[in-house]
Amino acid sequence: SKMWRLQPTIVFLGPYHASTYPLWAPGRRRVVIPYGIADTFRTAEPATETPPPRAIFVSNPLRGLDWLLDVWTKRIRPKMPTAELHLFTGAATYGEVGSAKAREMIAVMDQARARSGEGVVLRPPIPKNQLAAELRAARVMLYRGDLNETFCLAVGEAQAMGVPAVVQDLGSVVERVCDQLTGFVARDEGTFATAALRLLGDDALWRSQHEAAIMTQRTWGWPEAAARFEELI
Repeated sequence: SKMWRLQPTIVFLGPYHASTYPLWAPGRRRVVIPYGIADTFRTAEPATETPPPRAIFVSNPLRGLDWLLDVWTKRIRPKMPTAELHLFTGAATYGEVGSAKAREMIAVMDQARARSGEGVVLRPPIPKNQLAAELRAARVMLYRGDLNETFCLAVGEAQAMGVPAVVQDLGSVVERVCDQLTGFVARDEGTFATAALRLLGDDALWRSQHEAAIMTQRTWGWPEAAARFEELI
């Protein structure tokens, strides 16, 4: 009732996030102010040498990791036996939410452990400064996306480090990637795997998308986000 009476300005993280709020719901203005990407990633030294064929996943294991593991073992790894998929994931990162979902998360992570012979490397979650170094060593970020994802800092941080990403049109991840320029938005499993293989194996394509990500994906940080909030005030 207070929302209807006050008609406040409502801030969303992006167009997808805004689309989840009904047009008939209260709110005088609807404003988009994305999260800022931390300077840890925006100002870090990016990779100068082409990384080995190493893909990286940095997210909640319940956000499509089981799907990615299937695509990796059936469509990607058989065509590139030297490729590795490094998973920085686990329940600990998510506090009480992670504890509540721990059993489901552990089941997916067990699937990952079972694929250790297929280039899947399960790593623990790490602090942001260490993550920047791991992203520098990665060739591509593989993340399907999730309808509950309203921004996806993981993909945004990877892009700021110059890591091309392959995603699908699920949730907000398409807002983090410039399709065909800093990564690929895949239609289905087949196009996802094809894009991943191209970035893992084509040095010229990787270099082009790496440089494009550095040029375009470091421009929005917390100072820019704070300035937008100050404009509202």
